Amino acid sequence: MSVSGKDPYPPQTADLTKPSVARVYDWYLGGNANWAIDRAFGRSVIDKYPLLRPIAVSNRLFLHRAVRRLVAHGVHQFIDIGSGVPTMGNTHSVAEEIEPDSRVVYIDNEPVAVAHSKVLLDKHGDPKRHAAVNADLRNPDKLWQRALETGVLDLEKPIAVLLIAVLHVQQFGTDGTDISEQVVARYRELVPPGSYLAISHITDDGVLPEMEDKLAGIKAMYDRSSSPVIWRPRKDIEGLLGDFELMEPGMAWTSEWHPEDRSPNHTKDLGFEHPEQSGIWAGVGRKPLQPRG
Repeated sequence: MSVSGKDPYPPQTADLTKPSVARVYDWYLGGNANWAIDRAFGRSVIDKYPLLRPIAVSNRLFLHRAVRRLVAHGVHQFIDIGSGVPTMGNTHSVAEEIEPDSRVVYIDNEPVAVAHSKVLLDKHGDPKRHAAVNADLRNPDKLWQRALETGVLDLEKPIAVLLIAVLHVQQFGTDGTDISEQVVARYRELVPPGSYLAISHITDDGVLPEMEDKLAGIKAMYDRSSSPVIWRPRKDIEGLLGDFELMEPGMAWTSEWHPEDRSPNHTKDLGFEHPEQSGIWAGVGRKPLQPRG
């Protein structure tokens, strides 16, 4: 994971031969940074498993609420890793509802998503406070270096790292095994004390019984046609936060994580009868100011 030597995860080129997770997610949210192959796959999933669209929207609304609560706690800079396309209430627009001087670096390894992000930021952003970078989350040190090179971030102040609906896409290392845990551990080391880590992750742990087969079917469709995914149990998702102190209410379904913090500009009633229908565990943790132990 060093920044020196040959990059084991060089930048991707746009692959239009198979659906992209980032572009399909953009389509679920009503964006336009997607291609015919992404829309066709997305429709095939939604036609068979319509529950996935409200799951995706609920996850996006969790992002909004997490950003709003973090800004209220004095965090004014964000690294949004695996951000996809900043659509449906992007991180910087939500943050600026509370703090106009908030700073955001968007990171993705999907070149179409990064290109669209740059276009949006050119039109509606501030180059001193916003940037979009093509980097791979599997190489934390290089990603961190590139984020800092934008000049947007100040390491003397807390930073919130957002890993929202990213880690259920398997992150394969050079040996072909999933390296998500060690990668996230490195991000926890890199952030300044007092910084935050926000994670959301699809799960089949604790969901309604009638959702279990549907989630297995969704996984099979992604494994076969897009990118392999993994539905981790709650304890493993919480484990990704390490020794970070969980913000109240701890690990929660996306629809139950501070619903009172909804943005006045991005409200939506998904009509869940049960919070488990949101299908995603979410949590936000704070790095201790002093090392423990």
